[in-house]
Amino acid sequence: MQIVNPPRTAMEVFKILPEGTLAEVINNRLLMAASPFGLHQRLLKSLIKKIDSWVEQNGWGELLFAPMDVYLDEVANAVQPDIFILQNGDNAYVHNKGFVHGSPAIIIEILSEGNKDHDKVVKKNLYEKFEVKEYFIVDPETKEVIHYLLTANKYIQQETRYASLHSNLFNTAFEF
Repeated sequence: MQIVNPPRTAMEVFKILPEGTLAEVINNRLLMAASPFGLHQRLLKSLIKKIDSWVEQNGWGELLFAPMDVYLDEVANAVQPDIFILQNGDNAYVHNKGFVHGSPAIIIEILSEGNKDHDKVVKKNLYEKFEVKEYFIVDPETKEVIHYLLTANKYIQQETRYASLHSNLFNTAFEF
């Protein structure tokens, strides 16, 4: 690819990265990540299988997973959540170019070594700002699940669980 005009923002750089690059733009700051380790990936696979089955059987929406770009806005925020669910009837949609535009109803991030504060603070604040209805943070080592529910435009932390992801939107739990 020949670059005619050099990129001037983090989002412009992000948009020219090769497909599959593990990168995000948060508040117009480009962030790169290494590939996740085996424990992370095994938990990711387990959760995808269980939750996707429920989503499909109940006609709730569509489950998608990283690496897939989610443009929370067009200017300064694009993320790659581990798992995210688009609810039927919401404004978020899969663009014909293969990325998601808008806020998913549910986002699940699985912690990796070195990104714990990023998911627990930076992404929590970002997802709250863009009104993601439920946000889960799962620690693959301890199996702790931190759950936030959007209430009156603010995240309220729900009961911390272990080896169980309980969704208020689904009104069901997924054991792992």
